[in-house]
Amino acid sequence: MTADSANPRRQWALRIGILLAIALSVFWALYSLDFFVTGQVTDAVPTNPLARYLKFDPGTISDAISSLAGNIAAIFGLVITVVSIIVQLSADRYTGVTRMFFRDRLNISVMAYYLVACVYAVWLSVSLQHDYVPRAVLVSMLVMTTTGLLIMAPYFGYVFWFLEPATIVARIRKDGVKTATRGALQSSARCFEAQATTLTAMEELTDITSNSISGKDKIIASGAVDALKDFALEYLKVKARANADWFSIGPGIRENPDFVAMDPESLRELAERRTWVEWKVMRQYLGIYNEALATMRDINYLIAIDTRYIGEAAVKAGDQELVNLVYRFMNSYMRTTLNARDVRTAYNVLNQYRLLVEAMLRGGNGPAALEGVKYMKYYGHVSFDMKLTFVTETVAYDVSAICEIANQVGAKEEGEMLAEFLELDQSVLARSQEKGLLGVRKAQVKLASYYLLTGQEPKARTICDDMKDEPRERLLAIRQQLESVTSKDFWEIIDRGRNFEFMPKDQRECMKTFFAWLRLDEGSDKGPTQAVAE
Repeated sequence: MTADSANPRRQWALRIGILLAIALSVFWALYSLDFFVTGQVTDAVPTNPLARYLKFDPGTISDAISSLAGNIAAIFGLVITVVSIIVQLSADRYTGVTRMFFRDRLNISVMAYYLVACVYAVWLSVSLQHDYVPRAVLVSMLVMTTTGLLIMAPYFGYVFWFLEPATIVARIRKDGVKTATRGALQSSARCFEAQATTLTAMEELTDITSNSISGKDKIIASGAVDALKDFALEYLKVKARANADWFSIGPGIRENPDFVAMDPESLRELAERRTWVEWKVMRQYLGIYNEALATMRDINYLIAIDTRYIGEAAVKAGDQELVNLVYRFMNSYMRTTLNARDVRTAYNVLNQYRLLVEAMLRGGNGPAALEGVKYMKYYGHVSFDMKLTFVTETVAYDVSAICEIANQVGAKEEGEMLAEFLELDQSVLARSQEKGLLGVRKAQVKLASYYLLTGQEPKARTICDDMKDEPRERLLAIRQQLESVTSKDFWEIIDRGRNFEFMPKDQRECMKTFFAWLRLDEGSDKGPTQAVAE
């Protein structure tokens, strides 16, 4: 039993105890008052309140027993009615609610309790005789009826908690992780059954997300998206210990809608790469991403964040096949976003792409980081061709930041990353999109200034050589715009929280050396190409 389920149950039991204590304290206080003060005591009457209470009269107690039986049946009917309505309303909105409800031990225990109490009352009602009262049975029936009355309201509170969207999401995720963990460590027959159940859990989370997006409920949608990520991260902890059968494509996978249309070769590759679980998670993400792109863009950003978390976990686990899969889906997000011409979402997704590549660098996976830089450069070219120049500029600044991190961690792929960075502007040379070219060049100047600040003049000169044929007016514009940015905070609220063009004062001062190499201040009669040659 986890903390998220144990706490509400403890609170439920505590409330029942408090209500019971209040009811019995009030009753016995007043009953004792009547016995000792206001009642008429004779020699035939017991000398204490409890004994007096238990001195049942066979001739009159039958009416009370009938009332007890009717009360517990009425309470059971009320509980069944209310719970059925609540569960049905939730089941119409969320898949699998009914199954989860009847798998919960507390729900089953409460229903069983009322059934037992009703049957108990029926048998008690015919056990009385004109000269005999079964006191133990009668008192126990009285206790059961009292408990049934007391648990009703707290139980309704538990049911409402149980059917809250956040609780449903957490329960689906927990059950999915449990099933996947058990299936990964079991034999073939049970393993294949667990595969199908695991897929169902992921699809239930996707259904909750889709319904929430349709209803504009961002909180629930975000919780379900995060639950898929948490499921993947928990699964990665046991993946290394899974048996070989778990990674094979069982019948439950083959018949699943997301797999049934795949060609046999692709299915074999999923089995060989041991990534069908993660593929399913991110395939769900891609479907949600497409759905949310036009209606709830914050979910797109969250999906990119969670995909990055999965990628970072893959780097720590040394799972290169999963790293490659994460790249494929991040690239799919970018393609979908550019096709929709959604600049803001592309800006946010690229932020997560950059953080993912940086995590790979810090994790010592330089080759994978280099692949990421190549992908980013590709989408920088694609966005430029689509005249989405701000996206191209964003790619430039992100790759520039990645080159800095590569330099700081001493990655041997830094030189190749720098070469890829300097190729970013090759398709941006058309003067018709001057703004996009300026953004790329400013990012390159910023990186050159960093190299100069850290005493790496040869790398800075490599960038200078790449810019030697730039027109003088373009270089002047670049310098003027970079020198004018003195605050790291942009003048509007942005998700990244930092101005692309900002450089610390010492780094900004290094631009003077860089532009001096280009002889920018020596007049228009001597161009940059001639100046560098000299």
